[in-house]
Amino acid sequence: MSVTKEDILAKLKTVKGPDLEGNIVDLGLVSDIFIADGKAYFSLTVPAARARELEPLREAAERAAKTVPGVEGAMVALTAAREPGAGGPPPQAATPQAPPAPPATARAQPQGRAKMEVPGVKTIIAVASGKGGVGKSTTAVNLALGLQASGLSVGVLDADIYGPSMPRLLGISGRPEQLEGRMLKPMENYGLKVMSMGFMVEEDTPMIWRGPMVMSALNQMLREVAWGNLDVLVVDMPPGTGDAQLTMAQNVPLAGAVIVSTPQDLALIDARKGLNMFNKVNVPVLGIVENMSYFLCPDCGGRHDIFGHGGARDEAAQIGVPFLGEVPLAMPIRETSDAGKPVVATAADGPHAKIYRDIALAVRARLDELEGTRAMPDIVFE
Repeated sequence: MSVTKEDILAKLKTVKGPDLEGNIVDLGLVSDIFIADGKAYFSLTVPAARARELEPLREAAERAAKTVPGVEGAMVALTAAREPGAGGPPPQAATPQAPPAPPATARAQPQGRAKMEVPGVKTIIAVASGKGGVGKSTTAVNLALGLQASGLSVGVLDADIYGPSMPRLLGISGRPEQLEGRMLKPMENYGLKVMSMGFMVEEDTPMIWRGPMVMSALNQMLREVAWGNLDVLVVDMPPGTGDAQLTMAQNVPLAGAVIVSTPQDLALIDARKGLNMFNKVNVPVLGIVENMSYFLCPDCGGRHDIFGHGGARDEAAQIGVPFLGEVPLAMPIRETSDAGKPVVATAADGPHAKIYRDIALAVRARLDELEGTRAMPDIVFE
């Protein structure tokens, strides 16, 4: 059944506004509505001072949207905005209420600002880069498979809302199954549990969202997914140092971050920004991976440093973080990634899979080293 914005707006008119006056549509609180594959996405704009108080309003709007025939799901963000001319701090996004606290058996939190853990997930690490095009997502998925090969249970969260890569990299299609309540069943392939916005919309559908919608989507994909029991959740971050990275740092107890860069100076400048961002929010940097480090000619066997060589290793030594390894610019890695058959899973005995497995072992060793000394991320504006 085809669903229109008008159908959803008509149902949203049954939701009373703040203080039970009027309805949220006529009061102008509802943003433009985006519909894709039977799912509705929109936000509600409310006064900044009442943002957290009005979380039940967001929940009511979400429930109402889901009752529209043909709507299979809804994702609603609560956006806080100041009154015109009002002073005080800039607008902030109010995140949905977090799920209940994990049981007492969960690991104790270090001192610092409390971060809600994801039930069943022991450790969360981010794979990040300062810029796009450095092979971060390919590194993330093969790192996850390398950690799995070391005996861990692993999941992958694709945090790149605008350019999700995991469905293609892991050869997964289809839609997540909705379980009881708001929970979604993660997709799975090669033994990895996976969640991505790419499962919610078609590959060529643009996500034209502002920051609050992105943050709401990230929180829901993280906390409203039945991950089960995982030793490690690998988060494939979007490139840069924007909303997604800050959302993860503010709301999630990240155990650490892996930075991916290519060897040339320009990429290293951007990688340095990513390193500095994680340092400022007290997320340990587990190390740096130099991707596309060199090219081995398949015909002559000669080695060519197309993007230079050793820049990431030198950077790691300069700033005092581990250098995790070099990944060559190799046709098998590119071909298996494009085909949804990552090299660690489908060519486990090959030399390229060994490189990723060694990187995974280095990451695991670094996690063990940091265990028990971790501080909660904090955001400080100076």
